[in-house]
Amino acid sequence: MTRVWDLAVTDATHVSDAARTARKAALGIGLDGAAADAAALAASELATNMCRYAGGGRFVAEEAREPWGTARALQILALDHGPGIPDVPRAMEDGFSTSEDSLGAGLGACARAADFFEVQSAPGRGTVAVARFARPADRALFGARAATGGIHVPLGGYKLSGDALAFRSGGALRTVMLADGLGHGEAASEAADVASRFVTGSRGGTPDTLLRGLHEALRRTRGAAVAIVEIDESRGRLTFCGVGNIGARLYRGGRWETLLSQPGIVGAFSLRTPVPARREWSPGDMLILHSDGVPGRWKPEGVEALRGHDAAVVAGAVFRDSGSAARPLRDDTSVAVVTHTARPDGGGR
Repeated sequence: MTRVWDLAVTDATHVSDAARTARKAALGIGLDGAAADAAALAASELATNMCRYAGGGRFVAEEAREPWGTARALQILALDHGPGIPDVPRAMEDGFSTSEDSLGAGLGACARAADFFEVQSAPGRGTVAVARFARPADRALFGARAATGGIHVPLGGYKLSGDALAFRSGGALRTVMLADGLGHGEAASEAADVASRFVTGSRGGTPDTLLRGLHEALRRTRGAAVAIVEIDESRGRLTFCGVGNIGARLYRGGRWETLLSQPGIVGAFSLRTPVPARREWSPGDMLILHSDGVPGRWKPEGVEALRGHDAAVVAGAVFRDSGSAARPLRDDTSVAVVTHTARPDGGGR
């Protein structure tokens, strides 16, 4: 099940809460004491920055899986709607600060503590920082920007997210699934978790085939909205298939396109034959999947400028920009981002 540690950071009293939460989350997914200490340090620095420069923000910690295997890491996202950082590279330097009472070691300390650290900031819109911490044997798997990643934020008061994101790879194929279990809490999380384990445990199958299998697997649960995408970069092809209210926005050829899911609930009643949509997939393309916690009025225009960033950074920016600090969540909310493994300029990730 998708366990998420979500904390609102509104004043300096929450800095120690963020550090304790990060430590608890790190130990909760099986990391050692050194990794837990590093996560707590980064959480404290990020929470301090949010309070000092942005008037507060949101701290989200969850387990991240390496897309090509079973290795796990702790992922921390710090999100705010503050004024932004005018010069991120300079802000990463030790000794830089816009505050007279700061040592200016915050972001640089985070980068040294984490196995991966990246910041995206937009003047007037806010900042997203992502840090990941892994076991020593797995650090090489999490040290670079990820081409697939996301964020889960459960409805307030719930510890488990009713949404789930799953990766699977085989040969040249990447399969990515986003599931939104009906309702909230443990029962919704159970349905999403069944969907995740079914996809990761399958030894093949196209998105439409997987959805038909999921329909049977989810019958003992309350059901879920599910979208599955298969990417074959060797052939330059993307195949999408969805049932229910999972949003899908594809950026390719200089424009955004909405990929439509068919009505229904996977695992409940009868399932119409899923019809896949196929598109070309080239360097510079990007796919965003999101559950219905993201408002329907949200528009993706401008997000394409972030596609050189880590996928979780982009997902955090989408979550940040689709709402506001004053808007409470009305549902579990998740965002998944899939980018091409080659950069638009031909470089690799």
